[in-house]
Amino acid sequence: MAQEYDLVILGGGTGGYVAAIRAAQLGLKTAIVEKEKIGGTCLHKGCIPSKALLRSAEVFSLTKKSEEFGVFTTGIELNFKKVQERKSSIINQLYKGVQYLMKQGKIDTYNGFGRILGPSIFSPIPGTISVEMADGSENEMLIPKNIIIATGSRPSSLPGLEIDGTYVLTSDEAIEMEKLPQSITIIGGGVIGIEWASMLADFGVNVTVIEYAEQIIPNEDEEIIKELTRLLQKKGINIVTNAKVLSESIEIKEEQVQINAEIKGQIQTFSAEKILVSVGRKPNSDNIGLQNTDIELNKNGSIKVNPSFQTKESHIYAIGDVIGGLQLAHVASQEGIKAVEHIAGLNPDSIVYENIPKCIYSSPEVASVGITEKEAKEKGYKVKIGKFPFKAVGKALVVGNAEGFVKIVADDRTNDILGIQMIGPHVTDMISEAGLARVLDATPWEVGNTIHPHPTLSEAIGEAALAVDGLSIHN
Repeated sequence: MAQEYDLVILGGGTGGYVAAIRAAQLGLKTAIVEKEKIGGTCLHKGCIPSKALLRSAEVFSLTKKSEEFGVFTTGIELNFKKVQERKSSIINQLYKGVQYLMKQGKIDTYNGFGRILGPSIFSPIPGTISVEMADGSENEMLIPKNIIIATGSRPSSLPGLEIDGTYVLTSDEAIEMEKLPQSITIIGGGVIGIEWASMLADFGVNVTVIEYAEQIIPNEDEEIIKELTRLLQKKGINIVTNAKVLSESIEIKEEQVQINAEIKGQIQTFSAEKILVSVGRKPNSDNIGLQNTDIELNKNGSIKVNPSFQTKESHIYAIGDVIGGLQLAHVASQEGIKAVEHIAGLNPDSIVYENIPKCIYSSPEVASVGITEKEAKEKGYKVKIGKFPFKAVGKALVVGNAEGFVKIVADDRTNDILGIQMIGPHVTDMISEAGLARVLDATPWEVGNTIHPHPTLSEAIGEAALAVDGLSIHN
């Protein structure tokens, strides 16, 4: 028997389940269709498990340097099985929490693969959902007034480079490794590739990163990335840029996987125990029935939406990775909330994407909000810059990590903050202050005259803001 809903959400990842919770708050009868587990990639394969591994790597690296803190240890040993067990425990705890939230909101969940049907006996317009149930039982038919497509994305690969799960991995397979390799070649120096490079190097793995562009993390501030590159190389990571990987050249010899790359016209061979392919992600827009609708796709397969996240079918919305844009869990969540509020007739404000913080959880951490100095100049702004190093911050020295700096880019004419970039200890936690400054159109003077407690790492933000006008106290 077909079930009727105000809203059916395809995909139970961060964007999907947050949208469902907001819909339940607004009194909409809601269902989620998820082929695997509620929580999606972020909870089970991405954000949470990778950060759990990064934390273990950080502790292991710090322990090896404990003598600097006057703490002498012997027999330091890494038990990667325990590392993975800790990761799984965290995931399970959060998974139970999300399941509880679904029950609390009276949100129906269907464990299966959902496809959108065209006009049928169930509905004169496209939108009936046929759910192929994971347990093999008879398909469920759902008849929603509205749909949100939140099917996310999956790792991309390169032509000729087959992901075998043994020698050649994506982050999906790497997150489940039972033991660490002695060496790894990471293809792609974007956010995911760099986080894995940092983590594995801290675990003691010999790491090489091959990046096609002129710098790793191509869209971040050049000064920040120059410092990040220096500090990653200081860890022993080999970073190769301006390199075109010849994916068809892959060869496995004596438990080593080899691949060639063209660098300045020369062919260089890279050999390691494993290859991690980290060349971006592609939207999960195929095989979900879009051909039964008038929904349009971009060239990369992402779904076209308007500022309210409506597709060309006005009752069908799409959010998160499947629409391209910033592929971040907190972005998908906000898009889901906005889409639901539009469905409910609340006329929500549009998301200002330049005000969304971006974080890289490598060691050192990187965080930013707004636009970079280069982007500001390209947009025609006359800019003024303030920078402050962590080496001049007492708390950073106490923590034992004083590398990096905070940089603030401001409009010389209006004095508005255009962007804030940070690299250093715990900057992914500190970036929210910068995000609030952007939302409130704050000036450097306002941030600089906000009293930052001493000793804290956040003093670097206040000092960098004062530095924009040459008023920094401690530098």
